[in-house]
Amino acid sequence: MAVLAATTGGALGAPAAADGEAPPEQGRVGFPTHCLPPPEAGLPPADGTTAARIAVDDPAPKVGDTVTVTYQVARTPAANPVGGELPADALTPTGRILLGGAQSGGVTVVGAKRNDPVRAGAQLPAVTMTGTFTVTAPGEITLAPGDYTLHTSHLRDLDTTCTVTGAPVSARLTASAPPVTAGGTPGRANLRSVTLAAAYGKPGAGVEVTGAGFAPGAAVTVAGRAGAAETADRVTVTADERGAVRAELPVADRTTTAVIAYEGPAWSAGQGSGPAAYTVIEDAPPPAPGTRQVTAVVEPGALSMTQEGAAITLGAVPYGRGGAAAGRIGTVTVKDARGEAAGWTLTGRVTDFTGPGGIRVPGASLSWTPTCTAAAGSASRCAPGAAGVVGPQGAVLASAPGSAQAGGTFTIDAAVTLTLPPYTPPGAYTAVLTLAFS
Repeated sequence: MAVLAATTGGALGAPAAADGEAPPEQGRVGFPTHCLPPPEAGLPPADGTTAARIAVDDPAPKVGDTVTVTYQVARTPAANPVGGELPADALTPTGRILLGGAQSGGVTVVGAKRNDPVRAGAQLPAVTMTGTFTVTAPGEITLAPGDYTLHTSHLRDLDTTCTVTGAPVSARLTASAPPVTAGGTPGRANLRSVTLAAAYGKPGAGVEVTGAGFAPGAAVTVAGRAGAAETADRVTVTADERGAVRAELPVADRTTTAVIAYEGPAWSAGQGSGPAAYTVIEDAPPPAPGTRQVTAVVEPGALSMTQEGAAITLGAVPYGRGGAAAGRIGTVTVKDARGEAAGWTLTGRVTDFTGPGGIRVPGASLSWTPTCTAAAGSASRCAPGAAGVVGPQGAVLASAPGSAQAGGTFTIDAAVTLTLPPYTPPGAYTAVLTLAFS
C-alpha cells in the first residue's frame, strides 16, 4: 500500500506489497480428509487434515470464456503406499474442484508426475493439479477443493483415494454476461464443454467423454491435444437434440495432455470446447540390477513483490495555473519462483486525494504509463499495462502470461501524472495507492 501526497507544490508515498499484505498462502484452507490406501499396501486408512488452495487465471471472466484453475495440495494425510522408498517422479495426482454459486458441477484437474523421493511410511508430498472449465452463467462462482487420488507407479500401479469432507470455498470469481454486439444485442457465448470420466489412463485406454453446448445434430470431433496441437487420438460423434455428445476416446498417443471437442473441420474458440486435462500413465520399469537413481530437486518458491524507496515525489504545481504534477512510482521487482504453468497480473488502484479542509481531488486525476522488463534468463515474458487513468476502479500495471515455462524476475515502473485543476487551494493532498496480484 502506498500513501500518495501531492501539493500545489507536491509528492507521492511508496506502495507496500499488496492490499492487506496478502502472503503467498492466501486462499489456503484446511478440511477433514479420509485417505484409503490400495489393498495391496496393507496399510490402515489415514484420517487427517488436507491443506490446500485453489487459484484461477481470470477472476473476472465473461460467459463463454475458458478459465484455468489450479488445485494445490500442500499437505495430505496420505502415506507412501510402496513397501520401500518411492522414487522421484513416480506420483501422479488427479482431483476435482467443486463449483458453486452461479454455476454448479465440477472441474477435473491433473498434475504432472513430479515429486521428490518419499521414504517408506512417510506422508506423500505436496502436489499441484490444473484443469479448465467453461463459464456458463453470469454471477459469482465459488470454487472448493474436492476429492483427489494419488497414483504411484513404482514396480506396480497403486491408487490412494482421498475423500474430502466439508471443504470450504478457497477461491471466487465473478462472471459477466457476454459483450453486446454493434447492433445492441448480447453476443452469443460459446458454452461448449467436455468432461472426462477419468483423468488418466494407460496408453490405449479408452476415456469416456461427455460434452454439452453443441449444435443439435452437428458432427462433433472429440480429439486429444498436446499443448496447442492435436494428437492422433480422435473420434467423431453426432450431438443429440439437446446438443449433448457422449463418446469413448481411445488415448494411444503418449503426448496427449488434454481432450477437446469441436464442430467443423478444426478446433476454434467459437466452435470448440475448452480442454479437459488428461494424463497418459505408463508403468515405471523396475531399476536394473546394480543401478541407482540419481535425483536433483528443484524447490518451488513463491510469487513476491518488492519496491524501492520510502516515498515518491511529484513535481510542484503553481497555484492558479493548475496542471500536471509528474513523477514515478518507484521500481517494483516481481519474482515468480512458483515453478507452475501460471501467469500473474499486477494491478493498482488509488483512493481520492484529500487536502486541507477536507478538499478532495478525484483519484481518477492520477494516470500512469507503465513499463516492464524481464531479466535475462526469465522463462516468461512481461507486458506493461496500458497507459491511462488509475483511479479507484484500478488498472493493470504489468502482467505475465501462463505457460509451460513460466517464471522469472521482472522490473516494473510507471511514470505517473496527477492533474490538478486551476486554483486548487495550496497544501498537501494525500491518497493511498495499492498494488496487488490478481
